[in-house]
Amino acid sequence: MRPSTTRRHALVFAALLAGGGSALAQGAWPGKPVRLIVPFAPGGSTDVVARMVGQRLSALWGQPVVIENRAGAGGNVGADVVAKAAGDGYTLLMASGSVTINPALYKKMPFDTRKDLLPITNVAQGPMLVVVQDGSPHKTLKELIAAAKARPGTINFASAGVGSQVHLAGENFADAAGVDLQHVPYKGEALGYNDLVAGQVQMMVGNFAAASALLAPNRLRALAVTSRQRMPQLPEVPTAHEAGLPKFESIGWFGLFAPAGTPAAVIQKVQRDVARVMGETEIKARLYVQGMTPVVNSTADFTRQIDQELERWAKVVAARKLQAN
Repeated sequence: MRPSTTRRHALVFAALLAGGGSALAQGAWPGKPVRLIVPFAPGGSTDVVARMVGQRLSALWGQPVVIENRAGAGGNVGADVVAKAAGDGYTLLMASGSVTINPALYKKMPFDTRKDLLPITNVAQGPMLVVVQDGSPHKTLKELIAAAKARPGTINFASAGVGSQVHLAGENFADAAGVDLQHVPYKGEALGYNDLVAGQVQMMVGNFAAASALLAPNRLRALAVTSRQRMPQLPEVPTAHEAGLPKFESIGWFGLFAPAGTPAAVIQKVQRDVARVMGETEIKARLYVQGMTPVVNSTADFTRQIDQELERWAKVVAARKLQAN
């Protein structure tokens, strides 16, 4: 029988602390380059956050933080690389909600999110956008929903891959709107946006960070923001609530993980240093441009967040009858 969440937290942190005291005894960590795995293609929001944080950590640590994009299976390929890596702190994962979605979506997972990955800290979060091609005949969210209801199954939505938080944001949108949409997965968010601009798909519920560059030259049109408040970066774009979909809300998040067995001293150092970096005025300003805000919670709080999301997405996947393999 699986131990309770509270008991499991206690066991995890006891184990970490037991091995943490001598974790850095052999020399200051990091003593060599650190790999930061991004489980999606370059250009997406996870990649944007990883490169922003990695650059500053590299300067702080005096060691290169090498970004490595390992896309595939809605984030599973890259996450699996980290789950199976040595627990020495030299391989980290910048993940999104896919690590809490995929365990419910895939019958066979190459790793166990709870057992094989250690949450370090949530780094940043931000609302998403419901976007269409600028030349789309649907000028408002109500028009898009009306078209989807009139022609069930004919409107495609792109995502960063099966199981990505962009995928589930699209499924949540369809559920809230009461429409039947066709999912078209890609190996990264940016790739989905590219095909949306080209007219290969009709819509997407994605992160502002990856879409913003395409909004400015009028290649994409934002119909709604998925938060309760309008975004100051797009004050003219209504919230989904204002646009007629009061039950729909979706916030994207991006956080750091390490392989199980990573010493507590390393986990604590990474968390502290990320908090320091995310508190910098320049980083806050760069995140704002990307439509995000820094979070940086404690390892214990982030672990609780992961547990809650695992339960939440399991219910959504079951209700939507979704399956990846």
